[in-house]
Amino acid sequence: MSCTRNYTIDVQGHRGARGLAPENTIYGFKKALDIGVNTLELDVVISKDHKVLVSHEHWMSKKKCDLENDSIDEKIGYNIYNMTYDQIKKIDCGSKINYDFLDQVKLPLNKPLLEDVFTEIGAYARMKNLNVPNYNIEIKSSVKGDDVFHPKPNFFSDLVYNVIDNSIGFEKVNIQSFDFRILNYFNKKYPDIILAVLIDNYLGPQNNLNKLGFIPDIYSPNFKLLDRSHIIFLKNKKIKILPWTVNTYDDIADILKLDVDGIISDYPDRVIKMIE
Repeated sequence: MSCTRNYTIDVQGHRGARGLAPENTIYGFKKALDIGVNTLELDVVISKDHKVLVSHEHWMSKKKCDLENDSIDEKIGYNIYNMTYDQIKKIDCGSKINYDFLDQVKLPLNKPLLEDVFTEIGAYARMKNLNVPNYNIEIKSSVKGDDVFHPKPNFFSDLVYNVIDNSIGFEKVNIQSFDFRILNYFNKKYPDIILAVLIDNYLGPQNNLNKLGFIPDIYSPNFKLLDRSHIIFLKNKKIKILPWTVNTYDDIADILKLDVDGIISDYPDRVIKMIE
């Protein structure tokens, strides 16, 4: 039997538990599991050899990674889409002090492959007698990035789909993106997969859904954009509401009053403290 934590909402650790551990690392995902999250939120990009890599940026950020030459433009000199995984895995992205998150533990850590995350986190959960988490996977894609930082949407989507399908399947996975092209491709080719639309604009749910062209399972806005009228509109359409990235105790308390379905936070421990 595994330990079950029944929260009133879906507690999602943003990039693992970014406030407490280096983001998008296996160590950080384990930390989030220890805290008690339901879901691991993470980002994926593509390497030169078409590996699905867990990373927020499409390049090795000099702010987060210990680069051999940090005087060059990181977006050019350390573009992940121009690097093989053998090159990428040698770079430490866990030891630098992140001045935005001073509580982060500092350890030599690299950017993992998505398939390795599934394998190691599954094994860790079983070893610790914890529930295997859900995964909220963002495909980092944009029109300007096509063929520069990543493949075009269809190929990008298929690469991600194949890794998930060949490892843990989609029972505990949803796909999220700001790129409507990604979401529309998944909706048409893989209609059974749960999809979340990421929003960071002031158009409001109705206009954004009209632009998207279909009804997603989850509407995931910047928490500062949410108001009660949006909640009513989305609930009437049976769309789940998952705001990001809610970090302070005051903001968490305010968002909880809006009857959301989940919260994405860099500090999932704070969310759990507020709802337990």
